[in-house]
Amino acid sequence: MVSGPLSQDPDFAAHAHTYHAINMLLRWCMVLLAATISWLTLWFATPAGFLGGAATGLIVLAVGYFGLIRPETNKPLDPLHPLEG
Repeated sequence: MVSGPLSQDPDFAAHAHTYHAINMLLRWCMVLLAATISWLTLWFATPAGFLGGAATGLIVLAVGYFGLIRPETNKPLDPLHPLEG
């Protein structure tokens, strides 16, 4: 029996799926938190107001999505196949 990270252990596959799900949840939390902080800071602490803060928050959300979240959605979850890229 082969031991190590490439074994056919079903717990290893479940662990990889759980790790990926938690990683994606944390990425979404980071992006949403950054967008919310940017929006609220510009709304209440600068003369930009609601619309300026909302526009900046949406820009931060879009940049975070395309920079942090979207690249991870195209990666395979199968731990027995190496990641491409």
